[in-house]
Amino acid sequence: MFNLVIFGPPGAGKGTQSEKIIDKYKLVHLSTGDMFRSHISNDTELGKRVKEILADGRLVPDSITIDMLEEEVKNNPEAEGFIFDGFPRTVPQAEALDAFLEGKGSKVDLVLQLDVDQNVIKERIAERQKVSGRADDDAVKLLKRIDEYFDKTIHVLPYYQEQGKVTTLNGVGKIDDIFEAICGAIDEKH
Repeated sequence: MFNLVIFGPPGAGKGTQSEKIIDKYKLVHLSTGDMFRSHISNDTELGKRVKEILADGRLVPDSITIDMLEEEVKNNPEAEGFIFDGFPRTVPQAEALDAFLEGKGSKVDLVLQLDVDQNVIKERIAERQKVSGRADDDAVKLLKRIDEYFDKTIHVLPYYQEQGKVTTLNGVGKIDDIFEAICGAIDEKH
């Protein structure tokens, strides 16, 4: 089993690249954002709680996120591996993910960091908002999400760097060129 964490700020291209990785490496994509949006659109109890939290531009508490992610992993017992997108966002989440995977005889094999300048991120999300209409791309909420990333989430990288698992790639350029660099990093660890 091969497990990959794709890491970067909102608008870095994680979703776009994840789709290409899934096609090539047959991994199961676990996007906490997609899971949250699914619960919200299905108006589940969890969805109602998550909607309120996200509406304020805050991160969903670790306990909710971890429980939801573990459920998704358990629901895919035949998976050849997973792409964790949007998770972990805190060191306690990273530690919980490691403990959970270890309990299944697995581990995080590679953390891909897509490095993108904040101005580029803002431009990308402004364009995405025109197409997707995603509420979490609202300008005020976006600034909170970017701040959350650079104030809190970025601190997860040293945790994985100490384990020698981080590969940082330039997330700006042609999608296919970025994907080629990602494949090189995956093939080296896979």
